[in-house]
Amino acid sequence: MTTNRDRQRAAARARLEREMADRAERSRHRRRRNTTIAVGAGSLVVLLGAAWLVYALTGNDKKATEAGANPSASATPAACTWLPLVDPSASPKPEIPKEVKDVGTPPTSGEPRTGTQLMTLDTSVGKIKIEMDTAHAPCAAASFTYLASKQFFDGSKCHRLVTSGIYVLQCGDPSATGMGGPTYRYAEENLPTGRRPAYTEGMVAIAKTQDPSSSGSQFFIVYKDIESLQADYTVLGKVTEGLDLVKKVAEAGAVPDANSQSEGDGAPKTEVKINTMTISPAQG
Repeated sequence: MTTNRDRQRAAARARLEREMADRAERSRHRRRRNTTIAVGAGSLVVLLGAAWLVYALTGNDKKATEAGANPSASATPAACTWLPLVDPSASPKPEIPKEVKDVGTPPTSGEPRTGTQLMTLDTSVGKIKIEMDTAHAPCAAASFTYLASKQFFDGSKCHRLVTSGIYVLQCGDPSATGMGGPTYRYAEENLPTGRRPAYTEGMVAIAKTQDPSSSGSQFFIVYKDIESLQADYTVLGKVTEGLDLVKKVAEAGAVPDANSQSEGDGAPKTEVKINTMTISPAQG
């Protein structure tokens, strides 16, 4: 016959096992959050609801190139191809979610492929200027130039700030949900391969999914060197003015996200709203 003490011991063991399982699950979540960070919008390219992620994986031990050096240029497409977010041949055709903003697609030819362009963000915390590398990221530059001309970014908020492990302010989603973007995607270019760390203070890069050719409108400003990020994301350019503003936003911290398993990951406590984005013609 089972005694009351036996039942108490069994209940205690079951409680301990549940607690250990919960701890293990939380630990798995923490490890996963330490190796991934969302910096982009949802994608309907192949599977509905796939998140645009930046994977913060431990890099190799190659020596860093000179801190001021340009990223190694990856193969730049001979022509920019704007891939539809939703497969037009699918039947029934999937619906584009409300977070996605349809302003058409950029021209299929004629994009500048030399020099630089100046992107100016007039934000609620001040002006942030970014020198876009038109020579090495012509398709990304063409996409941002087109979207800016359609006021795609105007009135949008930088919806995510990460202050632990990965040091980025992420913007470019008109819905400010992390699930927004344009109705097209394009190939990655100007990857910072061969340097360690790959993404350094002041860089501006573009979010993507795990799949190739999945870059969109969301971008992240690196406000501190990141040691654990693979060179998978197009470097659009670098901040030439206003990085101090981004650092102040980072110092204020992030609003805790109920869906996050790590601290310092959520909406910035200091709201950063892009009032307007303007881009100058290519120079040089």
